[in-house]
Amino acid sequence: MFNKTESTKGSFLKQTKAAREERAHEKKREWAATIIQAHVRGWLARRKFSGCILQDFDMLFSSENSELQPCLQVYQVACRFMLVWKKDRDKERFEKLCRYLVSSLESSSIKLSYVGVALNKEYAIAWIAHVKDVLWKCCCYLDELRPEFLTDMRVILLYLRTLVTFTSTNTWNLLRAKHMEVLKPGLNQLCANVLGHLFTKGFYLTLKSLLLRGLGKAKIPSKHVSVSAVLTLALRPLVSAGFTEKLMTMFLIHILSVPALILHIQGLAHECSSVLVGHNVFTKSLELLSSEQNMRIVFNTLEGNYALCLLANLIQLAYIQREDALKDVAFPAFTFVVTRLMESCQHYVVTKQSNLTYWHPVLGWFAQSMGHSLHEAMPFVKTQLYMLWSGPMVSLLLGQTLSELVENVTENSSEGPSAGGGSSNILKRALDHRSNRTNAAKHHRKLGSPECTKVALLCSLYQTALGTLTQLKLDILTGLCYQDKILYNLWLFLNSLGPNCGLKAFLDLLAVNTKCSAPEFQMLILFCDCMTHYVTILDDLEMYEQQKPFRLTDYVNMSTFLNHFLYKGVLGNLFDVKGLGSNVLFQSAHTLLMVLYRRDCRRSYTIDSHWIIKELRVGSFISDLEKGKKVTQVLLQKMPHIIPHEERVQLFRRYVANEKTVLGLTESACVSPQSTLITVHRCRIVEDGYRQLALLPPQALKGVIRVRFINEQGLDEAGIDQDGVFKEFLEETIKRVFDPSLNLFRVTNEERLYPSPTSYMQDNHLQLFEFVGRMLGKAVYEGIVVDVPFASFFLSQLLGQQHQALYSSMDELPSLDRELYRSLTFVKHHQGDVQDLDLTFSVDEDCLGRLVTHELVPGGKAIPVTNENKINYIHLMAHFRMHTQIKDQTAAFFKGFRSLINPDWLALFSTPELQRLISGDNVPLDLRDLRKHTHYYGGFHDSHRVVCWLWDILDKDFSDEERRLFLKFVTSCSKPPLLGFAHLEPPFSIRCVEVGDDEDTGDTIGSVIRGFFTIRKKDPQNRLPTSSTCFNLLKLPNYQKKSTLRDKLRYAISSNTGFELS
Repeated sequence: MFNKTESTKGSFLKQTKAAREERAHEKKREWAATIIQAHVRGWLARRKFSGCILQDFDMLFSSENSELQPCLQVYQVACRFMLVWKKDRDKERFEKLCRYLVSSLESSSIKLSYVGVALNKEYAIAWIAHVKDVLWKCCCYLDELRPEFLTDMRVILLYLRTLVTFTSTNTWNLLRAKHMEVLKPGLNQLCANVLGHLFTKGFYLTLKSLLLRGLGKAKIPSKHVSVSAVLTLALRPLVSAGFTEKLMTMFLIHILSVPALILHIQGLAHECSSVLVGHNVFTKSLELLSSEQNMRIVFNTLEGNYALCLLANLIQLAYIQREDALKDVAFPAFTFVVTRLMESCQHYVVTKQSNLTYWHPVLGWFAQSMGHSLHEAMPFVKTQLYMLWSGPMVSLLLGQTLSELVENVTENSSEGPSAGGGSSNILKRALDHRSNRTNAAKHHRKLGSPECTKVALLCSLYQTALGTLTQLKLDILTGLCYQDKILYNLWLFLNSLGPNCGLKAFLDLLAVNTKCSAPEFQMLILFCDCMTHYVTILDDLEMYEQQKPFRLTDYVNMSTFLNHFLYKGVLGNLFDVKGLGSNVLFQSAHTLLMVLYRRDCRRSYTIDSHWIIKELRVGSFISDLEKGKKVTQVLLQKMPHIIPHEERVQLFRRYVANEKTVLGLTESACVSPQSTLITVHRCRIVEDGYRQLALLPPQALKGVIRVRFINEQGLDEAGIDQDGVFKEFLEETIKRVFDPSLNLFRVTNEERLYPSPTSYMQDNHLQLFEFVGRMLGKAVYEGIVVDVPFASFFLSQLLGQQHQALYSSMDELPSLDRELYRSLTFVKHHQGDVQDLDLTFSVDEDCLGRLVTHELVPGGKAIPVTNENKINYIHLMAHFRMHTQIKDQTAAFFKGFRSLINPDWLALFSTPELQRLISGDNVPLDLRDLRKHTHYYGGFHDSHRVVCWLWDILDKDFSDEERRLFLKFVTSCSKPPLLGFAHLEPPFSIRCVEVGDDEDTGDTIGSVIRGFFTIRKKDPQNRLPTSSTCFNLLKLPNYQKKSTLRDKLRYAISSNTGFELS
């Protein structure tokens, strides 16, 4: 009973709850319906209201109604329209409104001109707010329009015209009436108020965006009117506010940083540049940026890419005003601002590619990405940057300053000699000389003096440009090198800093400024970089014949300064020897020094001992080197020429000896398994040698190679190899492989060898080149001189110089083809139009009767040589002839040669010195040295009659040429060993012989006695002297007359015969 009652109660409660919830839902539905109905009614009312407003607007601004309406009526309609305005829906209506408002201002009637509303006190404040709203909506529309579309461009011009019209009273016809002039100041203030409002809303951002879209293209879509209007609008806030610091900063950040803005203004709206000049925008910009704080604000906002664009625009403004404003602010304002902007950009420049870097066409690898529009605009930006090192700018910034300072130096130096010219007595001349030295000392400028600091800071500007604008480096250097003696005047200025170009002053400064960051060092770095570029592209005619403006004595003095500056800097630990690779001063000075040194090696302009540091004690230097002192190691690596050549050759021989000891290849190891025996047939010397030695490991080839010859009858030749037989094998091999008839090598007109471009006709020609390289390397390794004269360019490549950035193929070309060099020099100096010569970037070659055309660049057959690209052409032509044609052959040869000779050892020598290392010393035969180190056999001795006759004939009867022939006759090489005959291997020997070579069985007791006592077995007057070049042995019959010896010896050496004649 109780359960039934409880169940009924629970059911009742549930029903009651459900009914309550249903009533609540019903109320919500009623409320929702009311809300929806209210919204719908509101929307319908607003739509109806908007419709009425738009209908009124459309009626007022219909195409049929072209006449001006009362301004108040238009204002009321326009205000209501702005209340219901929607951006996308009302685009065309807004255009009609702007078009009408602009045209209304052409009316001089206060009732029709839209400005008339502002003159009504009741509506003035509201009208101002209304106009601000209209103009800002113009800006909003401008943000979305694209200038490359013609329809959009028309609308852009409309909105710009609206903005221009309502931000200045200049075009308001209403104010032209005399009675209205009193209102002009107030209305001008009104315009300023409108401009201020637009500025706070982001007016400059709109203008910047529009400029970037209109000018940031390879093909510029913007027109004259649009560019002119934007610049006018950009300047109005500045002028209105009196060029305040804040507004100038925003102008620089948003407007003057637009890529190539000034360049496009010059091209599209030239009169606008006059406006910029009239408002002194350039000088005001410099004043602002001269503050370190303002510079930091501007750069941090722009960062790298747009800071570069700002720099480019400032440079062009400077170029435009180079005749007036720039002269006043060139130093220090312009110099400081440009330098600081480039230094700031430099923080984003990196030395190598990584995942965090981007390629920049001006700055190289850059730690900031670059948008597409900026990339397309970069060629225009580069055009602006080029103005910084154009003739007029360089002349104004650096040229005039240097000219004034150098004129004073010249006058002072010319006064010196005349002061003591009339002195007749010794005392007076001495006093005058002392006085002149004192005067000269007075005329020497000090580092840190005002004029020196000015030149240093100006040079620092261009040096910073070289370090920042890395991809324009060659153009900057060219601009500086060829601008009316600027480089030469800088050299004269350096000379005015004291004896030897202020060597002591620079060293003293280096002692206190170890990071080389002082402006004076930037000046020196700039000079070295420019001079390196200048000398590299200077041909022999310009350097040695014309000598304008630099004379050969200038190069001598220059090299003296650099040689001592670097030597003392390294020796005194003024340079951090561990960080020389990153030290810009050391690298620049060292590069110029080596360019001058190599030029001197190729064609001398100095005395023999010029490059040697006289104060250097060679013994102590070598001792320090052996102790492993870092300073001496660096000096030897970077400047080996400072010690005499003979000492470097001894050092080279010591390196070889040390390596032999380490590898166990010394004489005590000759009988060890490391010695290699090869068998060679006389008729197949090259083939057998190649087959047995080509695949021999380098270490084995560096060891003892024993040779057993097989004669034409197939029998072993008698004799023990004591280096002599191997020397004969080496000489015969080298003689045959370098024979031009084999077509592995060719000879120049000067009988110098180089790889043949057509060697590919030989089977396995590259393997043969590698083998030849190994054989020559073995000769050099063992100190065996061979008479193989190489072309200079080939030796330069062997030293690895062609891989260096400043290697000039044109400089080396005379050593290959002097006629081609003359022809290319003619092209270089041709005064007329080079296109008249009908040249292209290609070269024709006759290959076995077939004409083959090689293109110097892709598509070169269709590219004509012009005055603009002729320098590139002549260097490409030289590079093709000396490198491209024979690159495979030289690579194979060098691989073989360097497998035995460490390239670091070769770095001790210049190109001519390497030739001397291979072929011996190019000096007259030293008979005393030869006689001192001669060994005698067969009864001969130094006082023997025949021996005395021999030395007397060589000394008194033979010419230098005949002495060279004699040396070639007995050693196979016409040049003496580099370190003298004490180092000839095997030693030179003279042996008394009684019979011919075919009967000679060696010395016997009887033959030695007869030779010693000059006992004649039979008269040898019909026999000739012979030689065994493999042993450096002269076989001399025991002649009875001196005249017979002289005649027979002369005949033998002139016939180029050896053992085969008797």
